[in-house]
Amino acid sequence: MSQIDLKLGPKIKAFRRQLGLQANKLAEKISISPSYLNLIEGGKRKIDADLLLKICQELKIEISDLTSKSDLNLMNDISELLDDKLFEDLDILGPEVKDLVDTNPKIARALIKLGDNFKKKDHELINKIEKISGKIVDSRKNSFPGEVISDFLQENKNYFPKLEEFANKIFDKVKQNNRTRYLALCDFLKREYKITVKDIIPEEEKPFSKIYFEDKKELLLSDYLSLETKKLHAAAQIAQEGVIDEINEYLSTFNFPSEESKKLTKVALLNYCGAAILMPYNLFHHECKKLKYDLELLQNTFATSFEQVTHRVTCLNDPKLPGVPFHFLRVDVAGNISKRFSLSGIEIPRYGGACPRWNVYSAFSRPGVIQAAVSKMTNGEKYVCIARTVEKGVGRHGQKKSTLSIGLGCEAKYAKDFVYTENLNINDKKSEIPVGVSCRTCDRLDCSQRAFPPLHKKFDIDLNNRGVSVYVSD
Repeated sequence: MSQIDLKLGPKIKAFRRQLGLQANKLAEKISISPSYLNLIEGGKRKIDADLLLKICQELKIEISDLTSKSDLNLMNDISELLDDKLFEDLDILGPEVKDLVDTNPKIARALIKLGDNFKKKDHELINKIEKISGKIVDSRKNSFPGEVISDFLQENKNYFPKLEEFANKIFDKVKQNNRTRYLALCDFLKREYKITVKDIIPEEEKPFSKIYFEDKKELLLSDYLSLETKKLHAAAQIAQEGVIDEINEYLSTFNFPSEESKKLTKVALLNYCGAAILMPYNLFHHECKKLKYDLELLQNTFATSFEQVTHRVTCLNDPKLPGVPFHFLRVDVAGNISKRFSLSGIEIPRYGGACPRWNVYSAFSRPGVIQAAVSKMTNGEKYVCIARTVEKGVGRHGQKKSTLSIGLGCEAKYAKDFVYTENLNINDKKSEIPVGVSCRTCDRLDCSQRAFPPLHKKFDIDLNNRGVSVYVSD
């Protein structure tokens, strides 16, 4: 086999550890010595085809899991980072970026961390100048701690078994007809942790979603919140009381660039556990398979919100009981990506907006309606993508809510398991929507929606000729 075999070892080791399988046990199952397996996992020995097939069979994975998509967004993140004017004279091209990611992914990740830190410091400096001068200096892209959350979730494949185990125990104690009801959660907080939950109408000048008074053991929840959101807050409070040590243990495995990003990630894990209490893994997985991931039916089954359900389907990554590997993103009307996660293989931009052809943007034209599409990337891979808008904010009359769009998708090969493909012809090339990741990293030269010139092509203006865009003269 090719030299790429040497790169498979660490990936094999990662999948083995994820299964909780000891090296000597795997070596015994595939009839090789533990020392030889150690050399393979260390990238010091190549693997022949027969042995690779045996390993994949024991680890319950496909060969493609080892040979592709290990760094779902890394190459695109590096390309976006190199888009900065700081590097424009170096003329770094796509193949060179790919070579770096393939051969030295750790160095590539280190560059991303440096880039995030640079953009954060740059943004802080601009904010100080603007505050002193009273003038807007720049509206450049900036680093956001939410990106660190995405990196953390990506590294853990958005699956935290200790939190799932705790959530299952709580669900068994509070469930009523296979549902987690708000009053049952409140009663549990009172009974187990002496915490009283109070629904409060906030004062007009002091809006809030939740306030927890640790000394008084009181959890105040805004009465302007939806019942689904109240349930999640209550469930997350249970997680904060009962599984915070395990959450801190997960956080200790990651190198956070700031205390702020670490605290935000802790909130994300509390919400993860809260959602698992509302939608316990095995039951939720069963319903997903039965309903073919019909999000609105799942929403009704578990009495949760659309966004909570779309989050939860991306968490079904137990190697022993896996779900469909999805990608997830949330955007606002300005194109800002506030949440992103990808196990489907699709690349989601780190620093800017995504391709305007993605249906996560067109969903704003039909609020509240799920739109499905087959998206074809520049590398030929196809994805089934759905999108729908959601409203966020308090429910008080006259109070304007913000509108966001949720995007969810999977590889086309999972079409038979996804209800939203029933009215789509996956093999009809005419119905495919050609998309990219972002304008700067996309090599489609026939796109009239291009907002920036492509990185891989020298940009020049021809006064006598123009392509479909001002940025393309071919």
